[in-house]
Amino acid sequence: MTGPEFRHDRPGTPAAAWTDTLARRTLAPLQLPASRSRLVVVGAHPDDETLGAGGLIRSAALAGWRVEVVTATAGEGSHPHSPSHTPQQLADVRRAELRAAITGLAPEATVTCLDLPDGDVASHATELVAALVAAIGTDGADVLLCAPWRRDGHPDHEAVGRAAAVAAARTDARLLEYPVWLWHWGTEDDLPWDRATRLPLDAADLAAKRAAVAAHASQVGPLSDAAGDEVLLDDDLLAHFERDELFIACEDRVDDDALDVVHRERPDPWQVDSFYERRKRALTLASLPREHYGRALEVGCSVGALAVDLAGRCDHLLALDASETAIDLARRRTAGVETVDVRRARVPAEWPDGRFDLVSISEVGYFLSPRELGEVVGLALRALTDDGHLLLCHWRHQPVGWPLAGPAVHDAFLATGAPVLVEHQETDFLLHVLGRPS
Repeated sequence: MTGPEFRHDRPGTPAAAWTDTLARRTLAPLQLPASRSRLVVVGAHPDDETLGAGGLIRSAALAGWRVEVVTATAGEGSHPHSPSHTPQQLADVRRAELRAAITGLAPEATVTCLDLPDGDVASHATELVAALVAAIGTDGADVLLCAPWRRDGHPDHEAVGRAAAVAAARTDARLLEYPVWLWHWGTEDDLPWDRATRLPLDAADLAAKRAAVAAHASQVGPLSDAAGDEVLLDDDLLAHFERDELFIACEDRVDDDALDVVHRERPDPWQVDSFYERRKRALTLASLPREHYGRALEVGCSVGALAVDLAGRCDHLLALDASETAIDLARRRTAGVETVDVRRARVPAEWPDGRFDLVSISEVGYFLSPRELGEVVGLALRALTDDGHLLLCHWRHQPVGWPLAGPAVHDAFLATGAPVLVEHQETDFLLHVLGRPS
């Protein structure tokens, strides 16, 4: 039996088999990290969070953490052939059940239902990532994010897990993943034990979790005696959750291709030839304190419009971008300009060697996590020659799906005490030229 082929109404791996497996495994106990103070638990459907992380929700609440629960869908598709409930009626029932379950585990928790379509979460991944980033905010280093395992075997669970991984990477939240359907379809060989941890649940924890599971009455009992209203989570399945909870640490690398997708879908995603962009570039070039620079670096070159302009003001320009598609477009735009070298690189991890007379970081800072931005600030200022200049220009508004806005990006650089040589502010963007800190 494999995850993608499982059926909830067919026999699966018995709970006793998993109990034996877990008894043979020595797993490090999960302790709420002292460096975090907020728990955000996301599920694909109401009851996922209770089944997979109900004990964690209760533990965080008892520890005084702020707890937020987000469900991607209202679970309106759980009984597609119900003669007694329309999908909208079932959605209303399941939202109410979710609130009741979470109130029993964490009375002060906030509960949000995004109402994405049940069964088609993957088509709304961008919207889900944006919602999770907004829930986490700019203090992701204080957040423990918990989501369904990305290999749980249910397409909605896996889509939510992937979205949570992207949101965690963008915000610096720590991510743990919880299996739900794995316990039904999987075996010992299906779990990455080297990344697994266990949350011990005592009798009081299990009783509270049991009551929370029972609050999802539409799932643990039949809607009616009619065909199509059968119970979904029977006793054999629920037995899997009558024990300690297991969590899987997030994999190191997350493939966040959002910016590459933007460039693939629109060859000129930022409308670089519009009057607004042309004027902004003209102001940017006019703000440079020197007419000419030796070696220059542009971080986040996108399609290469600014690179072409900067090339006329320096002996050599190294232009970087993380998007392979953007790099291809930038190379076409700068073709024939021998002083420009366009390369694919992710910063801060792939920051180039050497020092530069000019470093340009424009319209890219808010596509970094807060931790990454802090690293880039240090790398950029240290990369300047003694009399080098740092050019910053960013949109002032909040990009959807990312935690930082332009003013926060500039504030991170200004907080270093680097001398401000030029400052220009408008309604839509702000521009600074900084010197190297003494």
